Amino acid sequence: MHTPVYLDNHATTPVDPRVLEAMLPCFSGVFGNPSSRVHEFGWRAAEAVETARAQVARLIGAAPDEIIFTSGATESNNLAIKGVYEAAAKHGNHIITCATEHTAVLDVCRSLEKRGALVTILPVDSGGLLDPGRVADAITDHTVLISVMTANNEIGVIQPIEDIARVAAYKDIPFHTDAAQACGKAPFNVRMAGIHLVSFTAHKLYGPKGVGALCIRRRPPRVRLAAQIHGGGQERGWRSGTLNVPGIVGFGKACELMLDEMPAESLRLRVMRDRLLTLLRESIDGVDVNGALEPRLPHNLNVSFERVEGESLIMRLRDVAVSSGSACASASVSPSHVLHALGLTPERAHSSLRIGLGRFNTNPEIDYAAGRIIEEVKRLREISPTS
Repeated sequence: MHTPVYLDNHATTPVDPRVLEAMLPCFSGVFGNPSSRVHEFGWRAAEAVETARAQVARLIGAAPDEIIFTSGATESNNLAIKGVYEAAAKHGNHIITCATEHTAVLDVCRSLEKRGALVTILPVDSGGLLDPGRVADAITDHTVLISVMTANNEIGVIQPIEDIARVAAYKDIPFHTDAAQACGKAPFNVRMAGIHLVSFTAHKLYGPKGVGALCIRRRPPRVRLAAQIHGGGQERGWRSGTLNVPGIVGFGKACELMLDEMPAESLRLRVMRDRLLTLLRESIDGVDVNGALEPRLPHNLNVSFERVEGESLIMRLRDVAVSSGSACASASVSPSHVLHALGLTPERAHSSLRIGLGRFNTNPEIDYAAGRIIEEVKRLREISPTS
């Protein structure tokens, strides 16, 4: 076993060697521009892109022509939310979303408020779950979009997406979900869920950074989008720009692997995650899980330690890569908006760790990480004036 141990797989994942192998020919052999349709170099690049498009589509149960490649989930969220809002300007200006969304959704909504949008941000319960009934109650005659993420990037809680989608469908309102953390990690199928727009990205799936997708379903109500990047008319005019062929090919291979390996991988990670939680609770008291344990991503653990400041704990865990539920802003530390939405006290929010297990983690690494966390929690409690 080598240190440091990487347990921050919600932030990003390492590229799988099989993905890298698929990408390498695209840097030299298949280097053409897919838009160059008059010679073999362009044809081969276009063929590689379309193969990847089909692989990406299969992961979420979509049709290949419903996949638009972007630079990542953040761009996909921008295209979905801004695109729908601008296209529906004559019909309404109301957007419904959730308090625990990623900032790539919340900040987009805030930017649209400056342009006249009315945004309803719905609360969640103490477990982080959104009641579909609240969504139904929030709908008005001016609602043009509902956007709720599938699985939370901090606490791993999986929302009742199918129920929320049914609410949206009953009112003929397009439904968008940021599924960056869920695709390939939990069962997800756009046809079963009844979703219109799905954002996801390669680097959460052991693929490369800088490439993602927006799935635009061809189902009623037919979604109309206003393009956000103009230029060469690529991706059917919704996202202009020369396609990132190596990244797209890697994205496709990553999705193919996730589709094949997800059942076994999810079970293995769930067992490791539960073992880690058991080891922590057996050795130290005051270990609280943030968010509902079910339904939850199998590789996620967000825990708070009583009488311990999360940032101080992370600073001591130089050989274990985890992240905090707190975010630094200037010289002050503010609790995560997700943990705040759950109703956690500032003290508990400040004492949190987000742990994200991944494909390449091993049982010895989990045992080592547990031991190091236990060691440093005890040490910090010994020197804490509130112990």
